[in-house]
Formats: sequence, structure tokens, C-alpha cells
Amino acid sequence: MKTNGGRCRIRALCWLRREWRGAGMAQKKYLQAKLTQFLREDRIQLWKPPYTDENKKVGLALKDRKNLLETRLHITGRELRSKIAETFGLQENYIKIVINKKQLQLGKTLEEQGVAHNVKAMVLELKQSEEDARKNFQLEEEEQNEAKLKEKQIQRTKRGLEILAKRAAETVVDPEMTPYLDIANQTGRSIRIPPSERKALMLAMGYHEKGRAFLKRKEYGIALPCLLDADKYFCECCRELLDTVDNYAVLQLDIVWCYFRLEQLECLDDAEKKLNLAQKCFKNCYGENHQRLVHIKGNCGKEKVLFLRLYLLQGIRNYHSGNDVEACEYLNKARQLFKELYIDPSKVDNLLQLGFTAQEARLGLRACDGNVDHAATHITNRREELAQIRMEEKEKKRRRLENIRFLEGMGYSTHAAQQALHAASGNLDEALKILLSNPQIWWLNDSNPETDNCQESPSQENIDQLVYMGFDALVAEAALRVFRGNVQLAAQTLAHNGGSLPPELPLSPEDSLSPPATSPSDSAGTSSASTDEDMETEAVNEILEDIPEHEEDYLDSTLEDEEIIIAEYLSYVENRKSATKKN
Repeated sequence: MKTNGGRCRIRALCWLRREWRGAGMAQKKYLQAKLTQFLREDRIQLWKPPYTDENKKVGLALKDRKNLLETRLHITGRELRSKIAETFGLQENYIKIVINKKQLQLGKTLEEQGVAHNVKAMVLELKQSEEDARKNFQLEEEEQNEAKLKEKQIQRTKRGLEILAKRAAETVVDPEMTPYLDIANQTGRSIRIPPSERKALMLAMGYHEKGRAFLKRKEYGIALPCLLDADKYFCECCRELLDTVDNYAVLQLDIVWCYFRLEQLECLDDAEKKLNLAQKCFKNCYGENHQRLVHIKGNCGKEKVLFLRLYLLQGIRNYHSGNDVEACEYLNKARQLFKELYIDPSKVDNLLQLGFTAQEARLGLRACDGNVDHAATHITNRREELAQIRMEEKEKKRRRLENIRFLEGMGYSTHAAQQALHAASGNLDEALKILLSNPQIWWLNDSNPETDNCQESPSQENIDQLVYMGFDALVAEAALRVFRGNVQLAAQTLAHNGGSLPPELPLSPEDSLSPPATSPSDSAGTSSASTDEDMETEAVNEILEDIPEHEEDYLDSTLEDEEIIIAEYLSYVENRKSATKKN
């Protein structure tokens, strides 16, 4: 049995050596995985010393070799280098000579350089020639400059997303004048997100969209950091939220696709985790057999594109891990889905002639199983539905902005108005009741300089107004201190609380509410402020340019790359099968 086992292993290793010749990058990765598997099974650790020569004797390192060479002193350094290379079988351009702690100059004689008889010379064998080293140095310099540009681009992306996320959190920007991001569901309607998670989700989705934009342009080196940042921010959101949307699952696919395109096959372990996570998220989000998805959208044709890529990446991962059977299974599933999703170009042309975009045509045809008439109706209905939703959302934002302005006009701060309206689901009357019942909301969140009537002590005139309304003079003064001299807010709060202040409000907030001292840097020149504003505008515009107009852009794909890769890896698997049968 041992003999047979050994013979099979030798035969397998011979097969590996034969297959290595002429193999492509992907095939070599597969063979490397197989070889590693064999070595592990036999507990062989080739990387550990001692290393031996062909006679199974421990060899000496190159630095321990000592040789004698005779020559005259009137020859040049270049001639000596040539002689050493010829004598010891080295490449002339790949060695350096050091004598008396100085590198030998090629253009001068040994005598001119002070070399005496019986001197010891150290010969350094280089991995590359000096000319190649210079070229490589230039390439490295170019790569470093490119890396710096990428880093600046990433930082600009981060800045732009933070500005947009802040605007969305404030919800007081004029949608007609100031661009900002919003979070919507699959129908295009805005989603109510808890303030504690809104910023993280906004940044996660923003980074994801930016990363996807780089993926489309095949700039995988910049795309990956954006996608990994998106993953980090998604992890700050609650699990329940991630299970109800497919964004997180799609992100995992995009990250693994980036690994593959960058040939970072050393990330296979992480790729397996992410693909398993994507599969689990899809199941939670779409339901078993996609029934939840069909209930919401009426079909699941467009989402099949995501599963095609999932199966393809699972096939690639298994192939490079040496799991031929699993690789074949997943690749065949991907190929079957490709056949279902393939779109006849003539059908796309028919829809283009009707005035639809190529993206709308692809998405519509996949949603309607390739039927052109049904797809045209589907696209038209979807356009009308989206136009109606956008008009309703625009009106909702306008009413919200009006309500905030109304509450500000009553003396409440912007932050207090926002918080109350959020708690009241946008109902103005309910928001006003919340503010009157919880005046501490105003005090804790008032950071709007426009509402800061900071005074060392309330004016007697304002105190007299409250006393005239029937409030106690001391209580009136305390209320005016709390509300920074705002008579209207002080009166409303005292009236709502029976002529006294709620115990949770501070009675002596002068110190904590005093405005910060203005430093010289706060009054910087107009030029500097203008420059910062221009940079912010540029950063925001870069983000907005990469936000797709169509809400289902992530489901649109020509599948041209997938078709090529499926065929390529299936050929690798078939070649493995044929080679195994021959052996």
C-alpha cells in the first residue's frame, strides 16, 4: 500500500511539473494550491533550513565563497569586472566590486584607485543591473506619485461625502439650491433612519457608490479602499437594517470582485467569508426562493445578475483553492444564469428607437423575460411612478423646511426644530407640543449663532414684560437667563409649566452658554475662506457626478466580462479533468 501511495504521489507531482509549463496566471495559482496541499499532507516544509545540494550535502551561501584571481594593476575596473564575471560565471552588469571599503570605479585603473598586490576584493552579485535599477527607481517614483494622487483623490472623496452626509443630517438645506444625499427604498421613497445611524449609513452608501464608479472605470486600485471604507461604516449600522436591504450583500460582491481583478488571490479566506455573508444577506433580504422580492417588485429578473456574479466568484474561489468539483458546480450555475439573462441586441435597439436608454432597456427586458412590448410598458409605468414619487418627496421636503422655519420664527433653534419634527413624524402641531413639554431640547441643542442673544443678565424691560404677563419676577429672570433673553420662549415655557421652570433646566447657565472667544484665526481673510469653499464645492461635485440617476443602476450589467471569465474558468476545470483522466 505504501509503495502504491508513493507512486501515486510521485505521479501527481510529475503531472504538476508538466502542467506548470505554459500555464497562465490563474492556472499557476491552481497548481500552486495543489502542490501546497500535497506538501501539507506529507508534512514537508521546504522553507525551513538546512538547504542541500544535489548530493544532499548542506551547501554554503554565496557570501562564504572565497576564490583567488591574479591580474595586473594597470587594467581598468571595467576590465577586472569582465574577468571576474567570465571566471566565475557571473553576469558582468550584475556585479559590483568593493576594495578597501570603496566601490571600484569602472573607468580608472586599479593603480589609480590605490589597489595594491594581495588585496582582498568583495564581489557583490546584484539582483538587477545598475541601468535596470535606475529604470526601476524611475518606475517606483512614478508609482509613488500615482499613489499620492490616489490618496488625494480618496481624501477628497471622504471630504465630499462628509459634507453631503452633514447636510442630510441637518435636513434644513433648500433642495432647490443646495445638493445633498438622501436615503430611499427600492421604490424611490425616503426612509426614516434613526439619527444615530443615519450618518454611518449615509457614508457607507456614499463610499459604496463612489467605489462602484471606480469599478466601472476599471480603476480597481482606488475602488478597493472606497469599498472597504463602505464596509466599515455599514458595520456601524444595526443588523436589522442590513437584513432588510441588499446594499450590504452587493458590497461584499463588489469587494471580492475587486480582489479578483487586482489578482489578490491571497485574500481567498476573506473572499470566502464575504461571499458567504452576501449569500446569507440575500436570503434574509429577498426571502426563500425570492418570494419577498417578487412580492415587493413583482419579479426577480433583474436581481438574478447579482446571483450570477455570486456563483461566478464562488466558482473562482473554489478553483484557486483546489476544489475542482465545487468550482465546476458554481461555474455551471453561473453559465446557466448567463443564458437566462442574455439579451438579444436587436431587442435593445427596438427599445432605443422608442426613446428609452440602453440601461432602461436592459433592466426592462430582464424584468419582463425578454418581451419587448411588456418591457416598454414596464419602463413607461416605472418612469411615471418615479416622477410621481419624486414630486411627492420634493413636496414633503418643502413642507418640512417650512415647518422648521416656522418653529425658528417662534424662537426655537434649528436643531430643536429638527429634533421635534423628527420625533413627531413631521407633524407641526405635535412637534410644538414636544417642544413645550421638553424645553431642555432647545437648551441642549441650541448652537445656532443666529438665535444666540447671549446677555450677561436679562434686560429689565424683558423681565417687566414677563411680570406684566403674570409671572414672578425672579422666575422670569431665571427663565430669560436660560433662554438667552428670548421673551417668547420664556413665556411659552412658563405658561406651559404653570408659571415655573422645569427642574431639569439649568438655572445659571451663563458660563456654559457664553460664546467662545474669537481668536485671530477666526477672522481669516476672505481669500482663504473662498478657497476652502471652492475646494468643498469641488469635492461635493465629484461625489455627485458618480451618483447614478437610475435607482437600479447596480443591477444593470452587459455581462460581457462575466461571459468571458465563465468560459475561461470552465476551460481550466475541463483541462484539469482531462489531465486527471490521463494520469
